[in-house]
Amino acid sequence: MTETFGERETDYQRVQTSDEFQALRHRFRRFVFPMTAFFLAWYFLYVLLAAYAHDFMSTKVWGNINIGLLLGLGQFVSTFAITMIYARWANNRQDAVAERLRLHIENGDALDGGPA
Repeated sequence: MTETFGERETDYQRVQTSDEFQALRHRFRRFVFPMTAFFLAWYFLYVLLAAYAHDFMSTKVWGNINIGLLLGLGQFVSTFAITMIYARWANNRQDAVAERLRLHIENGDALDGGPA
């Protein structure tokens, strides 16, 4: 399925078919897809509760603070938490590999360290 420019494979195509890039993409998807599914499930649960469980959501917890307000604020907290978790994960697991791949493309080096 790889198309070539003329007879020669481009640098981008060579990187894309490399084992290192495939592993990078696999790790990214293994992290992002479950995290996205978790957040969407949590978000839709909140929306469904707000739409259909008025009594539950209006249950007072403390003063004028009710469950609906706490769950709504939890949406913001979880968004920031997911962002921080992703940033830490990307810094530790993805960025070094992505940087190496970028340098291979910019320098025109082969992925094994030799000339392209």
